[in-house]
Amino acid sequence: MLDVMDTTSARNDGMPPWIPRLLGLGVVTFLGTYAFVWSFGRVRSFLLTLLVSFFISFALEPAVTFLAGRGWRRGLATSVVFTIAAFAGLVFVAVTLPPLFAELQSLIANLPDWLNTINDFVYSQVGIDLNLTNLSSGAIDLQNYTSSLASSILDIGGKVLGLVFQLLTIGLFTFYLLADGPRFRRLVLSMVRPERQAEVIRVWELAIDKTGGYVYSRALLALASALFTYVALLILGVPFALAMAIWVGVVSQFIPAVGTYLAAVAPILVALTVDPVTSLIVLVVLVVYQQIENLILAPRITARTMSLHPAVAFGAVLVGASLLGTVGALVALPAAAIAQAFVSAYIERYHVEEPDVDQPQEEETPPDPVDIDT
Repeated sequence: MLDVMDTTSARNDGMPPWIPRLLGLGVVTFLGTYAFVWSFGRVRSFLLTLLVSFFISFALEPAVTFLAGRGWRRGLATSVVFTIAAFAGLVFVAVTLPPLFAELQSLIANLPDWLNTINDFVYSQVGIDLNLTNLSSGAIDLQNYTSSLASSILDIGGKVLGLVFQLLTIGLFTFYLLADGPRFRRLVLSMVRPERQAEVIRVWELAIDKTGGYVYSRALLALASALFTYVALLILGVPFALAMAIWVGVVSQFIPAVGTYLAAVAPILVALTVDPVTSLIVLVVLVVYQQIENLILAPRITARTMSLHPAVAFGAVLVGASLLGTVGALVALPAAAIAQAFVSAYIERYHVEEPDVDQPQEEETPPDPVDIDT
């Protein structure tokens, strides 16, 4: 009897058997989480490249499908669409960037003279010396820094080479996703249970439709913006009118949230090399066109392709930028459109009955008294 009691007390005083298992599970969870975070950090750039490739392939898929539906071979249709898209990107870079750099250097070079002219004008009119000498010397230092930066060919060449390699990687993935689109889709569907395959196809086609609609609606708005800006800058005599118009059209439409402001800076600065009044007129013209686009053009075009509430679009850009940086900001709008379409397709909505507060409520008349005698 004593031996049994001693054994029982020893078991009660010892460590419960579930504690070592809990400690082991905690260690394994910690090591697994650390390994996942470390691996994700190593392949983050690759995953971002793959994400961008998917969105570009979704955007170009309608054009490839259109050509393939008219008898073109899938590979040939992909080559034609991909070549046109790549050529458009190269034309944009070749047409817009050199004039921007040239006019920026001209603006920095003329800045000290403009500051001295402003100082002399203010002093002659009101007798106040603004003392803009420090700003003039700062502009000269900025000009020297720009010249030394332009002479750093090795540094610039290395960055350009890395950018070109990344673009080639994105292009390679995009081309294969387009050319082998049906085969890749069948591969994905083969991993899904048969009763779920129809839903996967529906979501896939929804993503392609919304991403393509986003790109094509932005392209139409960019074309309209570029044409209007080109005519306005040509009338005002602003240098490099065509390059500035292409810059305004592409940047204002394809860079979310801040694209409109970034697009307006370049032509305003270039117009400043002519005279300040022309620069002010360019600002007014761009603001007026932006209102025309927001009130007339954009609602008509996005009603047929992709329509997002401004608050939803702005919030999507902020979330995308905070999660994935620049890439997240660029793909935020089509991703938000896909999510909005998914919610509309799979979540049932009901009509909400609301009382009409403008009409006065009719007072309820009390019932007639009951005659007990009768």
